[in-house]
Amino acid sequence: MLVADRTLPILSERQDFSAEADRARLSKVALKAYKRLVEQWELTGQQAAALLDVSTSTWERLKQQEKDKSLNQDQLTRISALVGIYKGLHLLFADGMADRWPKLDNKGPLFARMSPIGSMMKGGIPQMLEVRRYVDAVRGGL
Repeated sequence: MLVADRTLPILSERQDFSAEADRARLSKVALKAYKRLVEQWELTGQQAAALLDVSTSTWERLKQQEKDKSLNQDQLTRISALVGIYKGLHLLFADGMADRWPKLDNKGPLFARMSPIGSMMKGGIPQMLEVRRYVDAVRGGL
C-alpha cells in the first residue's frame, strides 16, 4: 500500500494573474522587464504600446511611472509571453540576432510574411503564445 509523503510541497495552481494581490506584487517587476525588452528590441513607442494593447499615451505614462500601478491580467499575460520569447531567443542565439530576430520579416506560415513583432501586434495574445511555442520548439525546449 502506498502512503502519501506529507513532506513534499503541494503544487500550487497555475499562475493566471487573476488575483489582485498577485497582480500588485508582480506588476512593478513585469513593467521593468518589459521596458528593458522594448529597449533591447529597439521597439518604437507605437510598437511597445500595441504589444501591450494600450494607447501610445498610456504607454508613455507607464514608462515614466514611479509609483506602483497594478497591470491588468491581460497586460501581465502579454508581458509574460514576450519575456518568454526574449529568454528563448537569447538561449537560441549567441549574438545580437536574438534582439534583431523579432523585427525581421519571416516567411514562415506562422508569421504570414510579417515580422514576429508585426504578427504579434496583429494577433494579440494568441499569436504571442504561438510565437513563444515556436521559439521554444526551435531551440528544442518542447
